[in-house]
Amino acid sequence: MMKFSVVVPLYNKAAYVRNSVLSALGQSHPVHEVIVVDDGSTDGGVQALDGIADQRLQIVRQANAGVSLARNRAIALATGDWIVFLDADDWHHPELLAALAQAHETHPHADMLATGFRRVSDSFTGDSANWPSVERPFRMDVVPDLRTRWMQSTPFCTSSLAVRASLLHRMQPCFPPGESCGEDLDLWFRVAERTPLVLVDAALAGYRALPDSLSTSNYDIRMGLPPFIERMKRRALSGEVPRPQRARALWFVGQQQVTLARAALAGGDRRRALFTLLQARRVCLTRRWQLTALMALFLPGHVAERWQQRRVRTAVLAHEETAG
Repeated sequence: MMKFSVVVPLYNKAAYVRNSVLSALGQSHPVHEVIVVDDGSTDGGVQALDGIADQRLQIVRQANAGVSLARNRAIALATGDWIVFLDADDWHHPELLAALAQAHETHPHADMLATGFRRVSDSFTGDSANWPSVERPFRMDVVPDLRTRWMQSTPFCTSSLAVRASLLHRMQPCFPPGESCGEDLDLWFRVAERTPLVLVDAALAGYRALPDSLSTSNYDIRMGLPPFIERMKRRALSGEVPRPQRARALWFVGQQQVTLARAALAGGDRRRALFTLLQARRVCLTRRWQLTALMALFLPGHVAERWQQRRVRTAVLAHEETAG
């Protein structure tokens, strides 16, 4: 039987963490251990776990140091064969580990496994009876190029992903210390340079998007590319990214620059949009770049702003339908 270690970074999620931990402990494929690292919570989050008498639950406390160090510590403590991630405000369907186990049995060479996910409301309490029906055997796909797949739609969330523990132990520190914007994507793309992803075609995790959620970032586009995208660019240009994936890495960086240009348009900053598009000239032959350039150059500012805001709303709705 596969030994899954579920790691839960906790910071001020007292209202949700109990349901999250219980969902990890209540799997049809028994979990090996659940490691909660309390990152200096001030809202009594650890006390919310009182009364869970399960020897598989391990609670570790540390002074507030950020989500990256909390996850790194949990990974270092884990004794399972696979690390499964779960944010303290998210939820695992009872069949999630069973689906990941089937993915491994079907594709034993892959070191990265994931399922789909659904957005859940703030009031969601973890009732799988109200979840869409889940049927076995699970359907799944092998994703050889995560960057290309990510630009089509978000295939998984942090709380629906597992990575082979031996690989993560070799990559420590896995998450960049001190970062909380894209720190998870930074690791997922680096892992995907070493292994394909096996993606189960079923939504088996509940993702709760709170204003201060670990998986929500209010990134200021005036700061340019997020740090993890800048690192991806440097790694590709220096040759650190494996040769077969180098061009796709630079393509992905360019697409993220186009996304920032569109965000600038949505905020009414035409000059910043044009400057960002110039930085993304590696992808200037793509339809997405050219359409954004036409908006920035020729549409009146208020029209371009409204048009892009409408596109963003449409994309969010489409993503939610895909994730659901």
